[in-house]
Amino acid sequence: MAYVETLGDIPKKMKAVVDYKPGDFRLEEVDVPEVGPEEVLLKIGGCGICAGDVKAYHGAARIWGGNGQPAYIEPPVIPGHEFYGQVVALGEGASEKHGLQVGDWAVSEQIVPCGKCRFCLRGEYWMCEPHAIFGFKKDIADGGFAEYLRLNANTRNYKLPEGFPLQLAPYVEPLGCGIHAVDRGNIQLDDVVVIAGMGPLGLGMLQTARLKNPQLLIAVDVKENRLALAKELGADMVINPAKEDVEKRIKSLTDGYGCDVYIQASGHTKATIQGLQCLRRLGRFVEFSVYTEPVTVDWSIIGDVKELDVLGAHLSPYTYPAAIRFLQEGLVKADHIITKELPLSEFKQGLELMEKGEDDIKVVLVP
Repeated sequence: MAYVETLGDIPKKMKAVVDYKPGDFRLEEVDVPEVGPEEVLLKIGGCGICAGDVKAYHGAARIWGGNGQPAYIEPPVIPGHEFYGQVVALGEGASEKHGLQVGDWAVSEQIVPCGKCRFCLRGEYWMCEPHAIFGFKKDIADGGFAEYLRLNANTRNYKLPEGFPLQLAPYVEPLGCGIHAVDRGNIQLDDVVVIAGMGPLGLGMLQTARLKNPQLLIAVDVKENRLALAKELGADMVINPAKEDVEKRIKSLTDGYGCDVYIQASGHTKATIQGLQCLRRLGRFVEFSVYTEPVTVDWSIIGDVKELDVLGAHLSPYTYPAAIRFLQEGLVKADHIITKELPLSEFKQGLELMEKGEDDIKVVLVP
């Protein structure tokens, strides 16, 4: 390894979780990745488990291929994209390229853009055509379920400022995604906003939307503990669709018109149909979910009946600086969202806890 600078001795081997196929994740000893010119080696401090990691473990067709979609995972690969770590080695030119020094704590956007496709060249890097994301593409972007991780020359990295609460760093990535979704909704001061799904993403969206000061901010979820937390974090009102007709309640609050903005962050097909029904004419539907199966809706609602703006939201373009600032300044709180830390060796328990979603909202693996 031709490092320009290192922080102490770098070991040859490390522990990592390796994804071989659905249901086959293994804790193994593997080589510590080598870094070349303009590359960075991180010693992982922690990596959150995403709902996408759980779906990958269970073989979701959208991720492994199916329903007309190409396979996205290229095994064997180390999962994990919600990571932070300390810079322990720099290749030639890496410090100048990424603005990082040995000893810095840093996070990286989940996408590793190619820098050459039409989207990257237009500054739309988050829609990069090859679309390598940490934890899905072997060699290009092994992920953070490991002791060390290589940031290649194309990664988009951010130094965490002095005094940043490192225990909250795994939430930078989900919050960055939430900020992008809220931005897509173009929330106005007199809007009635509904956010469906109070998981880690939805709770970040809720707090970001609160900063927009809409007229009424409504959280929807079937879990009472998450609704209670949503209320604590800024929701004006909470609705449990298992106990109440969401559409009827929202129509009653809006003189029968419906909400102005509906953000879908639950991943459940029923919540998508619910959103189309709850929106007023000319409303805005923002989709940020990974589904396990296709969703069938009456498209005439979107066009002929309501002329809705249907907006996709993917990843976290240009939002990491805001996410870092919101967490550091306490504008967004994540203390009760990150509910558990587990050692890397207990990754299966972490996946199970995230799948159940009962008491735990965000589980972080700590090497």
